[in-house]
Amino acid sequence: MELTLSSSERELLLEILEEHHRELLREISRAEHHEFKSALKSKEKLLERMLEKLKAAQPADVLLRSA
Repeated sequence: MELTLSSSERELLLEILEEHHRELLREISRAEHHEFKSALKSKEKLLERMLEKLKAAQPADVLLRSA
């Protein structure tokens, strides 16, 4: 499956991911259990990589493919 995003769709997706990233950082700071905090940090790193890719891509370049 491939999905091409318009400029406005890309911007909305960025907004959603950035908000989730902020929520995830708050959750990490409140987490007390080491293994849970570690899992959240792994998720945060993945989310950061996704955000970097989306921010670097031009709207016409954003094409999502399922593996």
